[in-house]
Amino acid sequence: MNTRLAKSKSRRSSRRPLPRFNPASLLLPYQSHWVVDDARIKLWLASRQIGKSFAAACELVRDCHLNSPTTWLVLSAGERQAIEFLDKVRMWAAEFARWRKQQSPFEDLDEPSCHRHEIRLAGGSRVIALPANPDTVRGYSANVLLDEFAFYEDSAAIWRAILPTISNPLRGSLKLRILSTANGKANSFYKLWTAGSTAWARHRTTVHDAVAAGLNMDIQGLRQNINDPDDWAQEYECEFLDTSTVLLPYQLIDSCEHPDARETSSWAQPDPSDPPPQDLYLGVDIGRKRDLTVIWGLEEVGDVLWTRLVRVMEQAPFRDQFELLKHLCGKAARVCIDATGVGSMLAEELGHEFGKCIEPCQFTASFNQELYPPLRRKFEERAIRIPATLAIREDLHSLRRAVSESGRVLYRAPHTDDGHCDRATALALAVRAAATVVRRDRFWIPPGPLADLLARRFDQYSAL
Repeated sequence: MNTRLAKSKSRRSSRRPLPRFNPASLLLPYQSHWVVDDARIKLWLASRQIGKSFAAACELVRDCHLNSPTTWLVLSAGERQAIEFLDKVRMWAAEFARWRKQQSPFEDLDEPSCHRHEIRLAGGSRVIALPANPDTVRGYSANVLLDEFAFYEDSAAIWRAILPTISNPLRGSLKLRILSTANGKANSFYKLWTAGSTAWARHRTTVHDAVAAGLNMDIQGLRQNINDPDDWAQEYECEFLDTSTVLLPYQLIDSCEHPDARETSSWAQPDPSDPPPQDLYLGVDIGRKRDLTVIWGLEEVGDVLWTRLVRVMEQAPFRDQFELLKHLCGKAARVCIDATGVGSMLAEELGHEFGKCIEPCQFTASFNQELYPPLRRKFEERAIRIPATLAIREDLHSLRRAVSESGRVLYRAPHTDDGHCDRATALALAVRAAATVVRRDRFWIPPGPLADLLARRFDQYSAL
């Protein structure tokens, strides 16, 4: 009996001890540098796809274990991103629980409690992840992490809401983490990054830095899939560029402003004194309460589209909008009208009245990719003329383009006190109306290679 017990003890003592798990072993050097930096306020300008959210989630869980109980509020650009960030927190919570179990095998640890937007960790700490909203921040007294801050719809309002929270001494020494990929210069993340405050820690990691530190990524292959060098410089090399995120930079807008482009014309009135242009194309963006209804009229003179009408209606009743559009559509060769949401009924009624010259337009991601690039080309070719007004200039400049994780180009129209890029959208619809029609025989076909080919052939035969 004693011999068997001695042999059993001998076998147990001869076993090699299990290696201790260290959560930091899952991080690359630049990620570890972020996690262990204990500065109260930190900013991280980082390339896409290098694991910045992964490292940020690690720091939150680590802080919850070291300073329990504590609360972290995470704001993301949308609900889907908030839930995805919380999934990373959930993974790190499991890894830290495993590590603590190895450190203290006999310690009775509480299992993390997971909900859709919240995780409760051992010791009473919490991590709450929500879509970015100024009202959300005002309701909490917590440490704050802003994920992809440059992509918030209203980053300035979020920052104004956060500032009292982190600066109030009665709330303790709360921490603030701000991380994002570059997204142009018209957002609060760019302003904070370039503010020059020496009290804030700054981390900058390009895709080249990440690969040099051990990230397994084929830079050359990735670079070949990004057609726009500006997009590559901004998304992966941490360069703040105005031209790659603003669809229409100021210099393009200035080059197409002209004093002969008009916002009002007599033929647009109920009792016109002058006839309308022969080749008139209308773009109509419909709004009801928060957004504006904008009607943009273009006349084709040679190879240039001249603005002859910009009519803005704010909170106008449905009947007033319909009567005005009915009057104007009767003078146009082609009309492209927003048929999304409240515009669907107007588009349907006008379609019954005027037939095929009305094109109802449903705004989807794929339709936006058809709509906005031709507008940009018209400005690049200086084939369009617009009025030189501040409202139009700022509206056109506020329209954004961005590249998704899959490389797809997306177009964003941020809400402002002056609408939702309604003038820019109406102008883009008017450009589409002009491109959709082969003018002289009034034969309408969808825009695309066939329309371009027929237009060229018609012009060639007309020149003979």
